[in-house]
Amino acid sequence: MSAAFHIEVDHDSKSHEGQRICGDMFVSRKVTEENRIVAVLSDGLGHGVKANILATLTSTMALNFAIQHKDPVRIAEIIMNTLPIDDERKISYATFTIVDIEVNGHVSILEYDNPQAIIMRGKEVYMPQWQCVLLDGPNRGKELRYCRFVPQKEDRIVFATDGITQSGLGTDTLPLGWGEENFQAFVSQAVKNQPEISASKLCQRVVAKAVKNDGFISKDDTSCAAAYFREPRKLLICTGPPFKEENDPRLASTVKEFQGKKIISGATTADIISRELNLEIEDGFEFDDPDLPPISYMEGIDLLTEGILTLSKVARILQQYDNKTRLGKGPAHQIVKMIKESDEVNFIIGTCINVAHQDPSLPVELEIRRTVVKRIATLLEEKFLKDVNIRYL
Repeated sequence: MSAAFHIEVDHDSKSHEGQRICGDMFVSRKVTEENRIVAVLSDGLGHGVKANILATLTSTMALNFAIQHKDPVRIAEIIMNTLPIDDERKISYATFTIVDIEVNGHVSILEYDNPQAIIMRGKEVYMPQWQCVLLDGPNRGKELRYCRFVPQKEDRIVFATDGITQSGLGTDTLPLGWGEENFQAFVSQAVKNQPEISASKLCQRVVAKAVKNDGFISKDDTSCAAAYFREPRKLLICTGPPFKEENDPRLASTVKEFQGKKIISGATTADIISRELNLEIEDGFEFDDPDLPPISYMEGIDLLTEGILTLSKVARILQQYDNKTRLGKGPAHQIVKMIKESDEVNFIIGTCINVAHQDPSLPVELEIRRTVVKRIATLLEEKFLKDVNIRYL
């Protein structure tokens, strides 16, 4: 995806106290062929399983209709007319915010009953021209908010469910709840205090603050999502020796000249870099993950790990990753942390076959290098909206 900036999209959420399933739902998709990213946050009526079903239906429909370029009013009408009726309250209800980003064009935001999205332009709050649209027919009187603007580098869009703005409701300090003004002030101050704060960290702080407002016992499903337009943070992951030995200097030169964070995964690959750049490898002895060899150290390299076992575990962690995942100190976890903190992930895959990995007695999950990296790349593009480049050597 080629653009003047990278767009980081992430979210965080906390379920209503005592509920294992969150009644809010966040979904996003990169539409590669149109250079677009669409993200949706929905809040289902109530909490628990029923709320989750409503929010899931709403967010999925909203995402698909937005990708199809349906008219905003038509999107809202279809969603509201499709949702099942709640047996107890005899109503069908879910809120939604749709953020549709044309990477080299406009941003469109469509909202129904969620708190108004906050748009930051650098360290200042930016107010686009919001339009109010009243629905007719069975949904007469219901109001949508809509805006459209051209984004700039260092813009942020922060959107949330009312679990954020109503947090603290009924407490001595916030009898009427935290409110949209306090929410906006908190986001603004967080960006001023840390101008490069990621979308992920900003969402986590907003949710943590809302939970704190509720006395650390969530009184509602609480969710915050954000999009951050920024200079891409680049990561290089290099694994496997080149197919031809004469390409060893080329591999080492590419690693040396790369502008960004660098990971070498594989002992043979590390030996080649060490020899070609005349750098020493210092072995590590801290077994932070009993399944994997410890990390090693080399000047100019941010992380040096074992190869196929570590990358296979990285793929499993990414597959299972959600907002409840807590990463440890092991080599695979450190790679995932660096990936999460990066926007553009570049792989250099050596295509020389390691005979050890063809042993039929080895576990099935010990896949060959290229297959594992392709699986990681697919997860990064589809699940984490990362820009991924793969180069074979």
